[in-house]
Amino acid sequence: MAIIINLDVMMAKRKMSLNELSERVDITPANLSILKTGKAKAVRLSTLEAICRVLECQPGDILEYRPDPE
Repeated sequence: MAIIINLDVMMAKRKMSLNELSERVDITPANLSILKTGKAKAVRLSTLEAICRVLECQPGDILEYRPDPE
């Protein structure tokens, strides 16, 4: 997949656990884990906005585009 999720990097920079972020964003730890591991097929903009608010970052800090090798 060409979209890379760097949520774990931002969480580490902010010294925030998965459980703490899930509570503050109001998303289940299981769903947040799916997003964090890159297994999610979609993310709601409202969820992305909440994550960015809590982690004090920009969407580009979390989402990265890398073209698939041809």
